[in-house]
Amino acid sequence: MTFLLKHPDATLDYAVDWGSEYLSGETLATSGWTVEPVEAGGLTLASSAFDLLIATTTVSGGKTSKIYRLTNHVTTTTGRDDSRSIMLRVEKR
Repeated sequence: MTFLLKHPDATLDYAVDWGSEYLSGETLATSGWTVEPVEAGGLTLASSAFDLLIATTTVSGGKTSKIYRLTNHVTTTTGRDDSRSIMLRVEKR
């Protein structure tokens, strides 16, 4: 799990590199992102995309002094499922 800081006014891209060694010749077939907690005025997932090995999402907003969990869930071309999370603390810098 990764812990990062984000300004509430910033719109930033975050990525998970699933890496060729981790996947052992497999590639990503699907990718989805979630954020917790879901709340009014909280972190917003603006868009997402993925290629063979890297999943990305664009994130905006968030309440100052709050911590959010941004989770990427993927399915590989052989049907294996896995998730990785990024912890974001929203702070004015």
